[in-house]
Amino acid sequence: MARSPRPRDAATLILVRRARGAPEVLLGRRHGGHAFMPDRYVFPGGRVDAGDHRIAAATPLRPDARERLERAATPARARALAIAAVRETFEETGLMIGAPPAVGGAAAGRAPWSAFAARGMAPALGALDYLYRAVTPPGRPRRFNARFFLADAASAQGALASDGELLDLRWVGLDDARGLPLPRITGAVLDLAARHLADPPPPGAPRPVPRFRTVRGRFVFDSE
Repeated sequence: MARSPRPRDAATLILVRRARGAPEVLLGRRHGGHAFMPDRYVFPGGRVDAGDHRIAAATPLRPDARERLERAATPARARALAIAAVRETFEETGLMIGAPPAVGGAAAGRAPWSAFAARGMAPALGALDYLYRAVTPPGRPRRFNARFFLADAASAQGALASDGELLDLRWVGLDDARGLPLPRITGAVLDLAARHLADPPPPGAPRPVPRFRTVRGRFVFDSE
């Protein structure tokens, strides 16, 4: 029996806008040629790159979000996860979550950070909340240790533009989103995000991190 691959760190961002009153989230359809979740609607995101550990940020993570991330990650790893969420969102949707840095700037010379630097921007990690963690079960062709972040669309700049990895990018109401072909994890996170938006916790209040994982071959939903 082939050994199941080890989960790789990944980050996903749930962007929420309220332009029409009720909250809408940004979803895109994964290309049908992908081995992982083809033709399914997902939030923008992807795996952490080595370069995500080296990028300067304009604003740090909120203390409460950092504390939740660091329950299961080193400080450097937690920060890289947040950087990856910003990078993947820009690459897949064209939306930039950035701010002018207090000192220095984003790393120019390699995309997508050269685009941030051209606008005098660096990643604005303070715009991100940390919501959820999910580990892909064994037996899948690709596995991810994914962290799901949430941010208000007001913190994003630019116009929607697909890079070909996520197609049919659209803002979708929470009820309408449930009618799309969603992966199981995306549906679970959507429900959690809906509860979070309907009854937001007090800013900075301690709270658990819901977690989806596999224990002895069984799906387990718990928290950390």
